[in-house]
Amino acid sequence: MKLIQQSFQIENQQAGNRLDHALHLLLPDYSRSRIQQWIQQGLVTVNDELCKPRQKVYSGDLVDLDVPEQVITSDQPQAIKFDILYQDEDIIVVNKPSNLVVHPAAGHPDGTLVNGLLAHDSRLQQLPRAGIVHRLDKDTTGVMVVARNLTAHSWLIDQLQQRLVKREYVALTQGVVTAGRSIETGIGRHPQNRKKMSVQAGGKLAITHFQVARKFNHYSLINIQLETGRTHQIRVHMAHLNYPLLGDGVYGGRARIPAGIDTALQPLVQDFKRQALHAQRLSFEHPRSHEMVSFEAPLAEDFESLLEALIRYD
Repeated sequence: MKLIQQSFQIENQQAGNRLDHALHLLLPDYSRSRIQQWIQQGLVTVNDELCKPRQKVYSGDLVDLDVPEQVITSDQPQAIKFDILYQDEDIIVVNKPSNLVVHPAAGHPDGTLVNGLLAHDSRLQQLPRAGIVHRLDKDTTGVMVVARNLTAHSWLIDQLQQRLVKREYVALTQGVVTAGRSIETGIGRHPQNRKKMSVQAGGKLAITHFQVARKFNHYSLINIQLETGRTHQIRVHMAHLNYPLLGDGVYGGRARIPAGIDTALQPLVQDFKRQALHAQRLSFEHPRSHEMVSFEAPLAEDFESLLEALIRYD
């Protein structure tokens, strides 16, 4: 593996800072979490001695790095259909459609959003996962932000890790939710089914907030704010409360058609073959201007049609 070797002498303006913070100021193209990993892996020394991320550095200290070169994506560009809501020299904001995997993985070697992004901008080949900093499930629709350069990539990752990115969703649940609330649990890989996640005492902290926007005879429309971003978090949390998302065959089991449902509504519910979940709004500090920006994606056509039918037959 090719290594990057760099040396820095701590100046007065960095003196007294934690090592990871000082290096982040010196290397703004890299996220603080990545710098912390390098330090913990023994790839950074201070005055020729191994160090810790939290230790302080002082004027005249010599910091040496011997770190792996940035890995770039080897995925190929492909013509993939998705809408671009906004773009500038630093970011691309997309509206991800349903039935589109975000990045290649086992079972999906291509035909992903990453492949489509590379076709849109070949420079993304130089970034990890073509600039993807967060993801949506294959059948979840809505707004995502993509970095167009390494500085924006590191900035957005740091924003996400510090929980400064505001992620707002809308969803339809099976069952009438009594009231909004906050859910705070651990989430980890399901012990029997490795393709699923589950609530676990020893899992990674997951925090979801939601409010009830409208109640129907057998379903609810809810607004959701994510404080953390665990895999399948919203789907797992709502199923844990016994209000799985409408259409979610993984966490909601076989589709339940409630007794007494309007006969005109029944086939529309049965034909909705994905989780009724949409990433509606994304707000964050822009990596260049540092101003708060907000982007909203309209509901996907199938979600909007189902919602209109629920209102019509309520």
